[in-house]
Amino acid sequence: MKITVTSLCFFFFSVSGISQQEHSAFELEIAHHRTEYKADFLTNPRSPLRAADTSMLDFFPARKEWSIPAAFERTPEAKPFIMMTYSGQKRDYVQYGILSFSLNNQKHTLQIYQNLKLIQDSTYRDHLFLPFKDLSNGGETYGGGRYLDFRQSDIQNGILLLDFNRCYNPWCAYSDGYNCPIPPRENHLTFEIPAGERNFKGEKKH
Repeated sequence: MKITVTSLCFFFFSVSGISQQEHSAFELEIAHHRTEYKADFLTNPRSPLRAADTSMLDFFPARKEWSIPAAFERTPEAKPFIMMTYSGQKRDYVQYGILSFSLNNQKHTLQIYQNLKLIQDSTYRDHLFLPFKDLSNGGETYGGGRYLDFRQSDIQNGILLLDFNRCYNPWCAYSDGYNCPIPPRENHLTFEIPAGERNFKGEKKH
């Protein structure tokens, strides 16, 4: 079959169009997630933010390259431990598994946990918690680190999608008086993650 310049151009623009559509769909998905995230502050009676405050929540632009598949390894023999909070309170957690992923040709790991008290509630029985720190903390992002939440069902065929576009600040970023877990040292990443929630643009409440 003879391949002409016209057919090559058609192929290029077709592929480019599909890529742009996928990117636009991803951006819309993240925008919807962030709208729901803001709305949740208004329905939670313990929320540190009011409606006007949510306009001062700030986020990095959605970027698909920060949605990274990670290999999941279950750690059923892990022992419960105490995770400290920034208020000095102690919380009981257990490591649920280890996540391994590659970025810029380097391998990294993160640990994912269960809150032993929270999973006694049927609503949160399958809840998984991933607190982490990265080199953007104290600059563009909250110095105390950020969080990701998952359900056990998010693990598919041994893979968990780490979408850092969805990472969020602990409530301690907005106000004193909350018991926000301190990300364990094992979850301190040695690179910046310019994705997800940025520093709060409003005044922290004391």
